[in-house]
Amino acid sequence: MGALRDLAERMWQGDFDSVRDHPVHARVDGPEEIADGVLTFKGIASANTFDTGDGLVMLDTGAKPEAAAIHAAVRRWRPEPRLAAAVFSHHHVDHVYGTIPFEAESVERGWARPIVYGHRDVARNFDRYKKTVGWNTAINRRQFALPLERWRFPEDFRYPDVTYERRLTFRQGNLTFELHHARGETEDATWVWVPEIRILHPGDLFIWAVPNAGNPQKVQRYAGEWAAGLREMAGLDAEVLTAGHGVPIFGAARIRQALSDTAELLESLEAQTLALMNAGAPLDRVIHEVEVPAHLRDRPYLRPIYDHPQFLVRNIWRLYGGWYDGEPDHLLPAPRAEQAREWITLAGGLDPVLARAAALRVAGNLRLACHLVEMAVVSAPESREAHALRAEIYAARAALEPSSMGRNILNHAALASRDGRRDLAGQW
Repeated sequence: MGALRDLAERMWQGDFDSVRDHPVHARVDGPEEIADGVLTFKGIASANTFDTGDGLVMLDTGAKPEAAAIHAAVRRWRPEPRLAAAVFSHHHVDHVYGTIPFEAESVERGWARPIVYGHRDVARNFDRYKKTVGWNTAINRRQFALPLERWRFPEDFRYPDVTYERRLTFRQGNLTFELHHARGETEDATWVWVPEIRILHPGDLFIWAVPNAGNPQKVQRYAGEWAAGLREMAGLDAEVLTAGHGVPIFGAARIRQALSDTAELLESLEAQTLALMNAGAPLDRVIHEVEVPAHLRDRPYLRPIYDHPQFLVRNIWRLYGGWYDGEPDHLLPAPRAEQAREWITLAGGLDPVLARAAALRVAGNLRLACHLVEMAVVSAPESREAHALRAEIYAARAALEPSSMGRNILNHAALASRDGRRDLAGQW
């Protein structure tokens, strides 16, 4: 059994620190052949290369910083066959840059350029990225704790050559690649079934964590349709699943369980949210009353170590109910700075508010302490005392947050206050 299979077994048994040792970041010594003629490179996202007997096919191709390493690994494994085709499971930048060195190689060797397949909306999303480079630079700096001065969101994209809407099948060598569309984390998601060897590639529809169906800084996600896609995949009885992030799953029973459990979680969150919406509840009630089903909370592949269940609920609300949260004073609000100054005045000034926030921090009520210290900083952005307490409170809360997405955004606020600002990635 290879290192990747060993890690996959350990992950399935839940033998990992769910906060600090996410399956995405767990180290593996090199790529591994997970089935005859199938090489998986476990990087930020998985890159999976199939030897079809008449050229190579990649299902997801990796991020730009890993492209050279992926190419070198594939060439150590299969030095001669050309890359004939690649499938982008969706438009996110950690999945779509690995063809670059193979295309350069094709020019050098006089080969045909690899054909890239993807859903028809991949191109539209690449176009959207080009319009929002500054925005995506800022939000990814917060979400992933990226270096502020050295990292910028990319602007160059390899557009698919062949697109489809619902289903597309192509054959290369001895293998058939069945592409299926399912809206989930993105509206352009593709999952791939290779029936001859019973391998399933779900892309980011499965990531070894609570699905990324919330994400507070990014565009709409689709929990219900995501669940429907997972149910369809679960019915295939795949023998190997190559996760979009993290490690593969081996064995039909485990794959069926993981996909079905993930679908059930999404279905439950959507059903609970809609029940409260239909009863006229405001968003504040919904995000605090909807819960992950108890029997799914300890599944090693459904821990909230990236996205947060409350974020998923907010996205379900946004899909069905729009942006209005049911609170009439939020509909056409006064500027937040004006609100903050009024609340601080009513509280008797900045000092008692900071004292109360500090007391709440000592008592362990960090959630409420964040509200108070944020109002303090908004009302008095030049106050060193307010920023010092804000940095302390947000750092303490970040340290307790299992969701890496939530943890990094909270910690970003702490780092900003140490610099006398509310945010480092934006102009405020």
